[in-house]
Amino acid sequence: MPKVAILTPGSYPYPSGSSSSVERVVENVTGHASSRADIRVYGRRWPGQSELEWVRGVKVERVGPVSLRLYVFEALRCMARFQPDIIQIENRPRYIPIVKRHFPKARIWLQLHSTTFMHRQAISPAGLRRALSAADQIFVNSGYLERQVSKACPGCLEKTAINMLGVDVGRFPSRWTEEGIQRYTKEKRARGWEERDIVLYVGRLIPQKGVWELLQAVPRVISEHPRALFVIVGGVSYGLNWKTAYVRRLERFARKYPHHIRMVPYVPHEDIPAWYAMADLLAVPSLRREAFGLVNLEAMASGVPVVASRVGGIQEIVRDRETGLLVTPHRLPVRLASAFLRLLRDREALRRMGEAADRHVRSTFTWEQTAERWAGFIDRFG
Repeated sequence: MPKVAILTPGSYPYPSGSSSSVERVVENVTGHASSRADIRVYGRRWPGQSELEWVRGVKVERVGPVSLRLYVFEALRCMARFQPDIIQIENRPRYIPIVKRHFPKARIWLQLHSTTFMHRQAISPAGLRRALSAADQIFVNSGYLERQVSKACPGCLEKTAINMLGVDVGRFPSRWTEEGIQRYTKEKRARGWEERDIVLYVGRLIPQKGVWELLQAVPRVISEHPRALFVIVGGVSYGLNWKTAYVRRLERFARKYPHHIRMVPYVPHEDIPAWYAMADLLAVPSLRREAFGLVNLEAMASGVPVVASRVGGIQEIVRDRETGLLVTPHRLPVRLASAFLRLLRDREALRRMGEAADRHVRSTFTWEQTAERWAGFIDRFG
């Protein structure tokens, strides 16, 4: 079988409930494709982790403890013992020239998860163009991200492939089954929220995610629908609950509405399904540059309609007026409030969209499908 090395960013532990979505994608895709190639995942060793571990049938090798600056070089030194045919770099275009120098005969693949490390703060435009040009294959998770690659490197389009992400539908059961309805009632009752309609937000508390704009919609919603309860789950980063100026601003506003806003600190990913289980709606009010957004899939698999901004790759996942509602970012609080009220008042439409969302995810967005598409490239080029 072809030998495939996966170079994770090293910014978060692998695997871990406090990792970013990048690590979760790697874990799920490689696990489902482990019978198609000899795959090894390389990561940075964090406290409590061993140097070697098998995760879902895939060998994981960790280097360090070492600084993030030196991580890639240590990982490549470790990788030299494996001598891979394919090296896939996760979401760090600037690593491509380094890896190419160390492994000139290997095929170098890049899997982009977002535009974050395509911007000037991470790499110059010229450096990005050179890096993308040096890759043998580029994977993106949406048409939106494909367009960003094409804009940065027009000649790279023909070697760029869209491979949309998936969700573990077994971990996110629909609330519209008999069991799901019982779980919905149980989870709400456990928190004393059985008489409330839950608008849930799950994600990082950073300006780009539009959390402030979401909270600005609260007064408009509760004035007409006082049963609404906005539950904000997350921290400034994965596994962290730092109080940035932005977070403190959110909390000050939330304190004005103690009966209608709950701020819940960061929750490990393994505990997230319980929050979807009690939700009536998921809010995804991103302002810009949202390449995909796994939370959309997780909510939809749970039978929860999504009210989201019409930005980036989100509009390739959420079907407007079928699996949720999409709103333009202009005057976002007003548009969010209108969409929330529309569905909270019409329980039949809410259920219809929730059931459609569940069906759409199970037919289109599973990790098995994502892994099969990726493994097809290994079969072709390995």
